[in-house]
Amino acid sequence: MALAKALVITGNGTNCETEAAHACRLGGFDEARIVHISELLAGDVRLDEFHFLNLTGGFLDGDDLGSAKAQANRLKHAKVDELEEHLLDQLLRFIAAGKPVLGVCNGFQLMVKMGLLPGFDGNHLEQVATLTFNDCGRFQDRWVYLKCDPASPAIFTRGIERGIYLPIRHGEGKFVAASAAVLERIEEQKMAVLKYSDPGYHQPTMEFPLNPNGSENAIAGICDETGRIMGLMPHPEAFVHFTNHPRWTREELPEEGDGLILFKNAAEYVRKNLV
Repeated sequence: MALAKALVITGNGTNCETEAAHACRLGGFDEARIVHISELLAGDVRLDEFHFLNLTGGFLDGDDLGSAKAQANRLKHAKVDELEEHLLDQLLRFIAAGKPVLGVCNGFQLMVKMGLLPGFDGNHLEQVATLTFNDCGRFQDRWVYLKCDPASPAIFTRGIERGIYLPIRHGEGKFVAASAAVLERIEEQKMAVLKYSDPGYHQPTMEFPLNPNGSENAIAGICDETGRIMGLMPHPEAFVHFTNHPRWTREELPEEGDGLILFKNAAEYVRKNLV
């Protein structure tokens, strides 16, 4: 039986790769390999070898050109040594093969600035949104309630009945669409998978600090039209066990943390469709 393999990219400022790889293993992947971006650019490792791609959180290139912008340019234009192709060719081939991609925090910023999300009509190279500075003007490190849209095509959130509780830690997490038409299409096609909400997951909110950054329409995460490509600002890999919860010593909690379901769903999808 073929192995289900997850790839976690590191380098240039990421800092969540170990947690992401651990979450992939807990979620059911046979292998979760952490690979430095230089290994991909050198041709030592190819995206084609894997079934699930993780773009993790951190501070790519120090956010010196804005969050993840330098990495977005690098992935779009860098040529792989010894191969007659660009890394972008491998990435687009990965997507065309129906393989899932998850971007978290800095990874979400990267996906949006590359154009992978929202990826209207399969165009994954046109940027039509951004993630910019929090309205409060400060870095935010707190836990948030996220209302899930059950009508979303996202494969990662299947089985989430109302919402999930996850940590955020970012200074540039405000989702902004390039136009009202872009925002309207995201909403119409149910691509706004997760939204910052009240503690009961009743409705999205723009109220600070429940909405920590002022994202338009309270958007915390979106997917593309296929549901296989998704990005979110909160960190699912940071809550995979009840001991990750800030009140684990004071509340009766299930063993699995709320974030683990995203990785379990990814593993299930890969096993059913790709291996």
